[in-house]
Amino acid sequence: MIGAIVSAIVIGAIVGALGRLIVPGKQNMSIGLTLIVGIVAALLGTLIAHVFGWADTRGIDWLEHILQLALAVLGVWLVARMQASRGTGSSGPAV
Repeated sequence: MIGAIVSAIVIGAIVGALGRLIVPGKQNMSIGLTLIVGIVAALLGTLIAHVFGWADTRGIDWLEHILQLALAVLGVWLVARMQASRGTGSSGPAV
């Protein structure tokens, strides 16, 4: 159980950071928010991969990781757009 939580945090951090690198432009997101988006993307990607049977392969589950990364890119893009439309960044209202 603890191993699953730690791996979700580590994979979420990697996937979230990669998502921010792929999304063009500057995202006004904190590291914590990036981590949360990455963890959610990793968990959703794993869930979807299990539903379709893509997570039970020999070796590296490439389809699962690509799905996690795609969900992280989508999540970072959505959060950045929501923050831009509200006119706020990670440090509060724009002045």
